[in-house]
Amino acid sequence: MDTEDTPGGTATEETKPTTWCPSGRADAPESVVLGVRSQSDASVTYLAAPTPAAELLPMIPANIEPTRVLRFASHCVSGCAHRSNNDCTLISKIQMLPAAGEPAVPRCHLRARCQWWRQTGATACQRCPAVSTAYHADDSLSTRVADPAVTPAQLQRWIDADHDAAASDSRA
Repeated sequence: MDTEDTPGGTATEETKPTTWCPSGRADAPESVVLGVRSQSDASVTYLAAPTPAAELLPMIPANIEPTRVLRFASHCVSGCAHRSNNDCTLISKIQMLPAAGEPAVPRCHLRARCQWWRQTGATACQRCPAVSTAYHADDSLSTRVADPAVTPAQLQRWIDADHDAAASDSRA
């Protein structure tokens, strides 16, 4: 594998470094497995080294969505629905969600080239293990976070309204 196409690779002066999306597509040619998803709480345990997705995808049974068990990273592309200029709106929205306790910054082979790290630093890394690339129709908050059409401001208004409604319900 060409080091320029892997998260641990180094750029030469003639090449422009590529940032990587830690919520990438499994089917992208350069895709690597970032980690393995826990069955109990869906958190990610990161691999020590990048493993090409193409090597692991054939091992997943056909009736299991790969994003249910693995977390993928691939190139951050200009055509991504979550891209706004040079920023990722997905991590902006993920950071609006309450963190569970005091999450640690996990060890990760992607960090040196990670778009989320470059954009927001350690706070992105603290939320990253809880990010799911699998779609959950019954989770309206996750659906709104993942929807590229929902802006951070719209998400914040929805969170505030939902929080206000929950507070009213608890007083009733």
